Amino acid sequence: MAERKPIESWLTDMDGVLMHEGIPVPGADAFIKRLRESDTPFLVLTNNSIYTPRDLHARLSRIGLDVPLANIWTSALASAQFLDEQRPGGTAYVIGEAGLTTALHDIGYVLTDVEPDYVVLGETRTYSFEALTKAIRLINDGARFIATNPDEIGPSAEGALPATGSVAALITKATGQEPYFVGKPNPLMMRSGLNAIGAHSESSAMIGDRMDTDVRAGLEAGMETFLVLTGVTKAAEVDRYPYRPSTVVESIADLVERIV
Repeated sequence: MAERKPIESWLTDMDGVLMHEGIPVPGADAFIKRLRESDTPFLVLTNNSIYTPRDLHARLSRIGLDVPLANIWTSALASAQFLDEQRPGGTAYVIGEAGLTTALHDIGYVLTDVEPDYVVLGETRTYSFEALTKAIRLINDGARFIATNPDEIGPSAEGALPATGSVAALITKATGQEPYFVGKPNPLMMRSGLNAIGAHSESSAMIGDRMDTDVRAGLEAGMETFLVLTGVTKAAEVDRYPYRPSTVVESIADLVERIV
């Protein structure tokens, strides 16, 4: 096996890596500080499409993690970039919140329920039956179906919530149309993120807490991959997958010294 190039750029998931249930993971502040002080290109990624980069910057700042807006990459931003490349100046019917609608407005998309080019499904705190019915009818009438990410459930204080992947399955069942998922594990999100910071996959690393999204996406994008055990995937579960991360570490604190 050819030896990998030294890591010059870092991509890291947010929930489960830098923070857990709203609390910073020990070592996360040192990791971000080291990245910034060394001028190392990096991105903090999230499949959650609810929040804008400004929202996430404020959320991270409140827990002591100073991540600039330019270093935040969401599935909403990746989806907007994808649509801008596929059909510039198009139209979309959107089910989602400010993170997604703002990203689409910023690329010049018109949001409409009249013969849209796309139905774009993202995360929202309250999925409306009326909105889902509208989406189903528009897809049946020929609108293309895009979803920001395939995550089936999301966390809340009360327990699991249905997320984009689950709602997409409902729409697929009603229309027979599968969506194109832009977010992780689609390596498209990783590659668009790398392009945003001028990085190359062969000299970049992806840090995540999930084998099925973070590690798989990093692997398929050609990056070195690190699995941290502070989130979803536990050490005993790693061997259940047909692929492996490059390295398994306890937490982000173990990677601070890897930044040069």
